[in-house]
Amino acid sequence: MLTDAPSRTPPLALGTGDFFQLLRDGKPRTRADLIAITGQSRSTIATRIDALMSTGLIAPAGTAGSTGGRRPATFAFRPGARVVLAVDLGANHARLAVTDLASTVLAAHDEPLSIAAGPDVVLPWVARAGRDLLAAAGRDVGDLAGIGLGLPGPVEHSTGRPINPPIMPGWDDVDVPGILGAELGVAVLVDNDVNIMALGEYRAAWSQVSDLLLVKVSTGIGAGIIADGAIRRGAQGAAGDVGHMAVPGADHVPCRCGNTGCLEAVASGQAVAAALSAQGLDAVDSAGVVALVRSRGVTASQAVRQAGRDIGGVLASCVSMLNPSVIVIGGVVADAGEHLIAGIREAVYRRSLPLATQHLRIVASRARAGAGVLGASAMAIDHVLSPAAIDALAA
Repeated sequence: MLTDAPSRTPPLALGTGDFFQLLRDGKPRTRADLIAITGQSRSTIATRIDALMSTGLIAPAGTAGSTGGRRPATFAFRPGARVVLAVDLGANHARLAVTDLASTVLAAHDEPLSIAAGPDVVLPWVARAGRDLLAAAGRDVGDLAGIGLGLPGPVEHSTGRPINPPIMPGWDDVDVPGILGAELGVAVLVDNDVNIMALGEYRAAWSQVSDLLLVKVSTGIGAGIIADGAIRRGAQGAAGDVGHMAVPGADHVPCRCGNTGCLEAVASGQAVAAALSAQGLDAVDSAGVVALVRSRGVTASQAVRQAGRDIGGVLASCVSMLNPSVIVIGGVVADAGEHLIAGIREAVYRRSLPLATQHLRIVASRARAGAGVLGASAMAIDHVLSPAAIDALAA
């Protein structure tokens, strides 16, 4: 006989690592809350909580309101239980940060460093600077849960090895995770610098959208792709290499990759600096270009705007292919103000179909220079707090 009895939601099959993901948002929850969410028994919930408390990743967080009788205890994630080291290496700079497990920066350091010095110089320097930064944050190496690192070239993410990086002599196929992991004793996650910038910008400022393109305009030009809320790296980690897409009418311009007419050879900070230098202006690099624009140099401002148009012409094709909600412009040249972005908008909105640009926003980076370390932090945290990692830690 049919009845009107309510159906029961079957319990979720959650191991300790999966159960922990329910608490990563930091919201305090009672055992009753967790039973209601998961459908698991009180004894199973108690076992999961005990296992996670033994790792130090969750802790009692006070009590909830009472409905009669004793106030129930609540439990919440402790982001400060461990820390990660986030490293953003560019062609000529190094940015490091120690963050907690919620990507809150506890200490940071930034200084010039040439990636062309090679791994035998750069990686030991990162290890030393990392130890110093941990000390500055009041933490020691034993508190370190993992390292996230971005490199200015193609990276095979599954192995963390650079693959034929054009501006990184001596780095091809170097075991970066193995070398740095041996120095500091933790797992090391490595990705292309633009990918970690995209991830950092997405987590810090645009988590409400699912599709984002971050374009870095600096010594070179590259893009990081967020599609359906996840980084898209491509088969060999080369997705987003917009700097080597062809610019119409620029076939005579040689590029360091060996081809001609590449966007990077026409519109990067280095290319603009070279063009301005040829006109007798003092611009040896991207920073020099920005300085000229900020000093109200008309020629430099016009050159940056034209670079924006060239970049926008390439991005129009990307808009048609990927249909992002947001294009974020970052990198040193983006600091030149609206000139670059105005040129990009002009070309994208002129050349793309109205359907693709109807709600498209083209904006400057909100995280700015911090995007890389925030993304490196998020990449490391996602690894060390993954269900499999938590299961192993709580075993």
